[in-house]
Amino acid sequence: QVQLVESGGGLVQAGGSLRLSCAASGRTFSSYAMAWFRQAPGKAREFVAVIWRSGATYYTDSVKGRFTISRDLAKNTVYLQMNSLKPEDTAVYYCAADPSNTGRVSGGAYDYWGQGTQVTVSS
Repeated sequence: QVQLVESGGGLVQAGGSLRLSCAASGRTFSSYAMAWFRQAPGKAREFVAVIWRSGATYYTDSVKGRFTISRDLAKNTVYLQMNSLKPEDTAVYYCAADPSNTGRVSGGAYDYWGQGTQVTVSS
């Protein structure tokens, strides 16, 4: 079974930065679309960012200019660099993989999910 394991979450003050990591095992995801989603308490899971096989990226408007998704093929790892964090960024962040490389903003398009890592931003 393919596994995705997130790490790097924690508590940070508003305006600070965190880098989340998503390590893949079981098979390579170098040719897959990889995405980050997040879910705040009492809220639906929402799309954050995606990186396609080509290396192209797309972000939800609320994080555009602050977050950067990237991929290290040698380490089979995807990252989410989060800068200028705001309290509204507080959520559990999930890594997801789409072998079809469609990479839609709908979570239903992704076949594999990590367990999530908590990000808490204080004011």
